[in-house]
Amino acid sequence: MSYDAHNHQRMVALRAGKVAGIAADIPPARLEEGAVGDDLLVVGWGATYGAITQAVREERAAGQRVASLHLRHLNPLPRGLGELVAAFPRVLVPELNAGQLLWLLSARFHLDAVGFHKVQGAPFRVGELRARIAELLGA
Repeated sequence: MSYDAHNHQRMVALRAGKVAGIAADIPPARLEEGAVGDDLLVVGWGATYGAITQAVREERAAGQRVASLHLRHLNPLPRGLGELVAAFPRVLVPELNAGQLLWLLSARFHLDAVGFHKVQGAPFRVGELRARIAELLGA
């Protein structure tokens, strides 16, 4: 083990480069539902997938211009994610925690997204998400 400061810095940079290189091996960011330029993008990850997908499908069927994106990789984030989220005037990030993904996306992409956090040990209900989507769309 080396405690040399320059070696440590070099090794940290090497590891960071390896992680960043993994992005080439994961699929680029893509929408699950909706179209680029819709009025609202709902971004989720993990256990929020089912409720978000159903809520967005129901809102689209009701005539709302809402899209969804589900992240499967958080480090590194998928290629093209910054450009994709920037194509929407509003972004909602529902999370079953205190807002870690919102923080990450906001910091990484200077994104002015809205969080919807639920830390109750229970998943989102479709109705909860639809109500928040409707609120953001002014419906």
